[in-house]
Amino acid sequence: MSVAARLREVAQRVEAAARRSGRDRDDVKIVAIGKGRPPAVLEEAIEAGHRVFGENRGQELASKADLLPGELEWHFVGPLQTNKVRMVRPRVALLHSFDRDRLVKPWLRGAGRTPPALLQVNIGREPQKSGVRPRLVVETFERWESAGVPLDGVMAIPPMGAKPEDSRPYFVRMREIRDELSARLDRPMALSMGMTDDFEVAIEEGSTIVRVGRAIFGH
Repeated sequence: MSVAARLREVAQRVEAAARRSGRDRDDVKIVAIGKGRPPAVLEEAIEAGHRVFGENRGQELASKADLLPGELEWHFVGPLQTNKVRMVRPRVALLHSFDRDRLVKPWLRGAGRTPPALLQVNIGREPQKSGVRPRLVVETFERWESAGVPLDGVMAIPPMGAKPEDSRPYFVRMREIRDELSARLDRPMALSMGMTDDFEVAIEEGSTIVRVGRAIFGH
């Protein structure tokens, strides 16, 4: 199946999941995750009309963003090392993985507008994963915003399950966290959750951004 055909299929699945949850298709942004794929593969998606891409390594994002058309929207979705901030910051529309205090100063440093970020939540409390514990989200969110970080919402990667439904309890909790933040700060909040294996469940539970790689670009 071609990249264009896979994109159409993913878009149809997103629309159906949004409809099941009483939402509009336009409420959900699809970020095509191109990690490990050469620029030529991403160009197939661009030719099919897709414009929003994500990477999880600083060097790979920088090289692709500089090579591919300038009107694309880039997201960084992986763990961000402080020494890679200077590569990522000038090129992204959104950082999904703001996860610790040590990122505050590097992220604010530099010319131009500071790109917005999402606070990463360790929703499964897994020791091998980055992110803020759920009980600390509100406190941490407000502290980082007070320091000047423009935060647009929250992101999470649930524990790996045997089937998509295994992610649902974690997605429900993330929606509750997002809604609590939104009510407390009196503004809409983005919610980035859901990948190839579970993005439909994530949309049903309120995700506004899904990060899809394999379903678009193949194995």
